[in-house]
Amino acid sequence: MKKFYDVHLLPYVLICACTNKSAKKQREIVVPKAEGTVLEIGFGSGLNIAFYDPIKIKKLWALDPTEKLLNLAKSKIANSRFPIQTLNCFAEKIPLPDNSIDTALMTYTMCSITEPLKANKEIKRVLRPNGKLIFCEHGISTNEKDARWQKKLNPYWEKIAGGCQLTRNIPKIIESSDFKIIELEHRHLKGTPKFAGYNYWGEAVPN
Repeated sequence: MKKFYDVHLLPYVLICACTNKSAKKQREIVVPKAEGTVLEIGFGSGLNIAFYDPIKIKKLWALDPTEKLLNLAKSKIANSRFPIQTLNCFAEKIPLPDNSIDTALMTYTMCSITEPLKANKEIKRVLRPNGKLIFCEHGISTNEKDARWQKKLNPYWEKIAGGCQLTRNIPKIIESSDFKIIELEHRHLKGTPKFAGYNYWGEAVPN
C-alpha cells in the first residue's frame, strides 16, 4: 500500500503542496536570479520553468529522483524557450563534471533529501568557482512555540509527505556544506500553516 501511495499518489500530493499562492510568490522572487548553465535540484513536474528568465539561461539540467514527476513535466519541457535535459537521479550523486554549472537552484527540496550535507557538497563540486546556489526552502521556525510543534509533528508528517522534514535548519545545513551565505531572508509565509510555512531564501557561494 505504501509503495502504491509513493509511486502513484505522492507525486500529486507534492504538486498540490508546492503550488499554493505563497510558494508561487517565492518562486517569482528567487528563480529569475538563475543564469548561465543551471542545475535545478528537485525539478519535479517543472513548476519553476515559468519563472526562469529565458534570456539568461544557456541550459537547464533538471534533476529529480522521481520518474513519475519528470514524466509529468514533459509537455512543459517540450514548450520551453531554453534547452532542458533531465537527470533521473539523486542529488547525493550528480552525474555532471566538476566546475560545469553556473547556478544551482533548490526550491522546497532540501527538506526531503536523505543526506542534505552530501547533496550540497555534490552541488559545490559541480559549481564553477564563481558559481552560486540559489535556495528557497521551508524549515525550522525561529519561533520556539512553533518549533516545538514542528518537532512533535515531524515523525507523522514525513510518513505522508515523502520524507519531508519540518525541522531542518536550512542556513546551518548550507554553511556546514562549505558554502558561504551572502543573502538570507526568513519569515513565516502568510497563508501557510505554522508547522510548514517558515521559509528561508537567499544565495550562497562556495567557500
